[in-house]
Amino acid sequence: MKYWRLLASFVLAMVLFLFPLSAEAASSSSITRSVGNDELKVKDYSGQSLVGTEFTNLKLENANFSNADLRGGVFNGTLLEGANLHGADFSEGIAYLTRFKNADLSDAVLTDAMMLRSIFDDVNVTGADFTNAILDGTQVKKLCVKASGVNSKTGVDTRQSLGCK
Repeated sequence: MKYWRLLASFVLAMVLFLFPLSAEAASSSSITRSVGNDELKVKDYSGQSLVGTEFTNLKLENANFSNADLRGGVFNGTLLEGANLHGADFSEGIAYLTRFKNADLSDAVLTDAMMLRSIFDDVNVTGADFTNAILDGTQVKKLCVKASGVNSKTGVDTRQSLGCK
């Protein structure tokens, strides 16, 4: 009897390993708007309400998100080289495997954002608020080198929000 349970468990584990079930959260794809390549001809999103919008595997070089409402938004595998996010509200957003190269994050609100596995090369974070944001430790150290200023909306010091020493 014990042998059959062990064998059944092994077979079930192998089936799940070889044919994994897809997991979909009802709260993400069902209520958020995804932006596809056809909508990227115009890269000026400045001042727009983009709450909960998903940007997945896109090249958004030099896109303008200045003062945009990106709360709860998602950048997944997205290239944001030269992007302008000055004054954008990306609180509670997710940026996973996203590359912020030469991006302007000055005066942006990034509170409670999940930004793991994202890269921040030569970004401007003057006055950005990263309170409770989760970033890779190496990226925090990189940002602390240039971090300065106070966010105009939240009144939080950038270095303090990053936990710079």
